[in-house]
Amino acid sequence: MKKWMVIAIGILAVIFILGVVKDLVIKVAVESGTQMVTGLKLKMGGFKAGLLNTLVDIKDLRILNPEGFKDKNMLVMPEIFVDYNLGAIFRGKVHLTDARINMREFTVIKNEKGKLNLDSLKVVQAQKSGARPAEKSGAKAPEIQIDKLRLTIGRVIYKDYSAGGEPSIKEFNVNIDEEYTNITNPYTLVSLIVVKALTNTSIASLTNFDLKGLSNSVSGALAGAHKVTAQAAETAKQTTKKAVETARKAGETISNTTDAMSKAFKNPFGD
Repeated sequence: MKKWMVIAIGILAVIFILGVVKDLVIKVAVESGTQMVTGLKLKMGGFKAGLLNTLVDIKDLRILNPEGFKDKNMLVMPEIFVDYNLGAIFRGKVHLTDARINMREFTVIKNEKGKLNLDSLKVVQAQKSGARPAEKSGAKAPEIQIDKLRLTIGRVIYKDYSAGGEPSIKEFNVNIDEEYTNITNPYTLVSLIVVKALTNTSIASLTNFDLKGLSNSVSGALAGAHKVTAQAAETAKQTTKKAVETARKAGETISNTTDAMSKAFKNPFGD
């Protein structure tokens, strides 16, 4: 075998090994970090990290309900896309320059014993006890920095099994599409998702859930949010307004030109 072929195969092998190691490190970081912060297990349908770039695409990520709940999933996220800083991950810090969380469903459940699945989240447990989430869990929270986050939430479902038999079900199409910047706490991210999912529903009042208290804990992030759909609508509105104004001016120009030509034909030789 020629020397250049040996070198080429060696380089390809190194790239392949680095790619596998990188994927494994990132996947473990996602799984362990999510479980540590939420207190719940998760499943991923697909995981793909770029070999020569820092893009990660996670398909069908599901946060699972704890034991004692009939429904399997609490959160269903068809896709999560992130652009990360690789060096930071190897230093034990999660630094995402861009993150997009597409959440299709958030299911809130009251089981036969009257317990809420929301109460199993560490941020909710900490809120009730007056402690910080990290203190409540007894584990150090992973360092995180999200420069820009786009969060979309489709619908929120509430299922109440407390009366026995088939559950009472309510559905809310919240259709949230917002952007946030500079999130530096993983528990803030979890609280933010819960708050945004429940705010435009009646679930908090139906379950006596302290949504206001959780909202206060993420007031800074909420204040800096901006609605992507609202911005798009405003941009379209301004574009339409400019088009109408341009058409009006064009119409005036044509009208003035027509008047001038009409006068010229009526009196071609002047006074």
